[in-house]
Amino acid sequence: MQSIKERISLKFFIFLGIAFFLIQIPIIGDYFRIINTVIHESGHAFMALFGGNVETISLFMNADGVTHGTQSFWVIDFVTCIAGYIISSLMAYGSFWLIKKKKYTLFIDLLLGLIVINLLLWVRNPYGLFWLASFGFLFLALLIKGSQKLIHNLVLLIASILLLESVSTAYDIFIISFIQPHAAGDATNLSQLTAIIPAQGWGIFFFAQALFLILLGFKKGLFHIGEGELHRIYQLEGHKEY
Repeated sequence: MQSIKERISLKFFIFLGIAFFLIQIPIIGDYFRIINTVIHESGHAFMALFGGNVETISLFMNADGVTHGTQSFWVIDFVTCIAGYIISSLMAYGSFWLIKKKKYTLFIDLLLGLIVINLLLWVRNPYGLFWLASFGFLFLALLIKGSQKLIHNLVLLIASILLLESVSTAYDIFIISFIQPHAAGDATNLSQLTAIIPAQGWGIFFFAQALFLILLGFKKGLFHIGEGELHRIYQLEGHKEY
């Protein structure tokens, strides 16, 4: 029992619960869920740059997203397809690792940097531009004007949303891969690329890797959240749909 208490805290469950109820609220919930969508689609885009071209990323009001691009090599196409869910899960894991290490400024800079990159380079649809601009400005305003406690809680809330979304979206693609294997997004694309592994296999893989990183985070004690300290120093430094 003591070992469990050292690896997970009541505060973690409180913020996870707040995040869960927040993302259930119509419109508002989808607005906050898009942060995970941005990470997912950016994962596709960054991998595509190694041997292809990223044309646009679209972000939608229902928290869905799509990346349009072209790839020249099978390997690049493969890593581009597989990157979305993996990078989403790694970011959720990394968020709590940064919080555990009290690297709040780095966590903030990573998210703001990702927003700026998408705003300047890839996102062009109206709602996507609105979300990036509004979320970025809201985030900056809270960081500049907000109290240290408010900022600390905001970081924990966003990390909790990322954790929930990384698992729920992986679970969704896992279910869809069995119900509609020809319309399962990344799982379908990967099944077409690999031929011998069906969409269901990739659906299982995506869900399993999300669960694995949660288990790893638990074993590393990343979910044992204390009050922490914050210092008010911030720095801003062929077509396929994925």
